[in-house]
Amino acid sequence: MIIDLERFLREEREAWLELETFLDKLQEEPLYKPDLEEAKRFHYLYQRTSADLAKVRTFSHEPDLRQRLEVLVGRAYTEIHETRARPHRVTPFQWLLGTFPQAFRRHINAFLLSLAVTMVGSLFGTGALLFDPSSKDALMPFPHLLQDPSDRVEREERADEDTLQGSKAQFAAFLMRHNTQISLLTLSLGMTWGIGTLLVLFTNGVMLGAVATDYVMAGEGIFLMGWLLPHGVIEIPAILLAGQAGFVLARALIGWGDRATFRIRMRSVSNDLVHLIFGTALLLVWAGMIEAFLSQYHEPIIPYAAKIFLGIIELILLVLWLGWCGRGKALQHA
Repeated sequence: MIIDLERFLREEREAWLELETFLDKLQEEPLYKPDLEEAKRFHYLYQRTSADLAKVRTFSHEPDLRQRLEVLVGRAYTEIHETRARPHRVTPFQWLLGTFPQAFRRHINAFLLSLAVTMVGSLFGTGALLFDPSSKDALMPFPHLLQDPSDRVEREERADEDTLQGSKAQFAAFLMRHNTQISLLTLSLGMTWGIGTLLVLFTNGVMLGAVATDYVMAGEGIFLMGWLLPHGVIEIPAILLAGQAGFVLARALIGWGDRATFRIRMRSVSNDLVHLIFGTALLLVWAGMIEAFLSQYHEPIIPYAAKIFLGIIELILLVLWLGWCGRGKALQHA
């Protein structure tokens, strides 16, 4: 029985705080293993807090204190009697063929939302260019896209020298850096409750739709596919993955239909956000290399059919990788 509540709180509060700190460390560092002395201390704090909880239960005027101690004791009990194996370190091969695709599929709805926003933007870009061809200047931010598609195709196909001679690696590095910055921005704008992420994806979709419509209307659809498919089937999904991560972050911030605390929500998605952004960066590295060393070369140097075929193969492999790799294995947040 508690006779002097103030004295009881003063004497026991430090032990509760120490136990809470220990539990937070175990939760934040899954690979952490306490030594023997730390384990003994942890068990002592658990027993002491359990005894305090029994005393507080007889004191009906402090429901908040009782609830706090019940949570502490429950967490400590779970750690002491845990039967699941601690997460193990994942090798790059395991991450590539298991952890990353699993993280992608865990948040497939966020990816579908990212895809839907981009498609709506593409339809808007298509419609804007069809109904108002003079809007091309506003829809396409890059100077080389403002010229007449047929003029560009003729110039590209008649080029008798390698315009990237000696600078392919530098160009590839620029593309990787630029696209990774855009992806990180798309993810970080999830902090705006997803509004910024949505705007980036929509804007990107508008540009894609306008470019595709411009070249198709000019009768240069084959050139467009040969130019965009080799790197675009990787680069565009990478941006969609960044959007997926942004929406996952936004949902954790807002907590739609989730009664968990903000801290728990963020902790539950933090590992998957890391996996998604690393996967995005990996895809962008590949897309940058393909764009610099292959996509910029057209007929008669490289047949369009060969480039289109390569793009289709890349897309099939990407779908198989993200959709099927890691199935049948235990899902991990490692």
